[in-house]
Amino acid sequence: MAQLINGNQIAKEIKQRLSQEVADLKAMGKDVCLAVVLVGEDPASEIYVRNKIKDCEEIGVESRAFRLPATITKQELNDLLDKLNADKTVNGILVQFPLPKHLDEMEVVRRISPLKDVDGFCVESVGNLLIGEEGFVSCTPAGALELIKSTGQSISGKHAVVIGRSNNVGKPMALLLLDNNATVTMCHSKTVNLKEICLQADIIVTAVGRPKLVTADMVKKGAIVIDVGINKVDGKTVGDVDFENVEKIAGFITPMPGGTGPMTRAMLLENTLKAARK
Repeated sequence: MAQLINGNQIAKEIKQRLSQEVADLKAMGKDVCLAVVLVGEDPASEIYVRNKIKDCEEIGVESRAFRLPATITKQELNDLLDKLNADKTVNGILVQFPLPKHLDEMEVVRRISPLKDVDGFCVESVGNLLIGEEGFVSCTPAGALELIKSTGQSISGKHAVVIGRSNNVGKPMALLLLDNNATVTMCHSKTVNLKEICLQADIIVTAVGRPKLVTADMVKKGAIVIDVGINKVDGKTVGDVDFENVEKIAGFITPMPGGTGPMTRAMLLENTLKAARK
């Protein structure tokens, strides 16, 4: 039976450390501030934003929420981002996705100053990750890496399989694992022998949004399985992994919920503190 990787507990420990860092910065006369921009009234986005604001309050970070109507123009949003970029009291800027269809998400990402890109989405952040330079790392893969490290198992020399090639999770996840000296295989919708590849993996990270994509017959005994997928099935939140059966085979496994989600938010706070220190 696999050992459960408790994302809630690990995130709590990270927030305790960050809370002390915030206190230290305040003692030096430096406040920390995260600006959160929400466009429209998407219910899931509302929940995410509320949780992020709550996290900020817990560790003493100021949060400024900008709730904008779905009808806002591109220019109006750009004007706000330019204002936040120029505001020296704002350390990090987060624009909650998805955006209404008339707004281009990549254009918004490019508008945010690389010095305040706490989501780790901008070209400069991704480029720094690619060449191994210090910078902001996309929060979900950064959190997933911390979960892998929490097992106490060495990543170096291990075969890691990443399922999914999104710009925000799959690709940066592969780069992080590579940077930690894993041998990395990336799989995606066109991969023809997914089961055979996964059976070779010491570490599996899946982030595609397909319930029960990873089944017990795809997992090597003792493997580390990190489930980033989020799916709704019969009103319940489930991941990409057939948890009940894979748990019997894997060495370590994340639950969904309670695995990568809390860590994504913890890494957002980590990036905000990094921005403040800069």
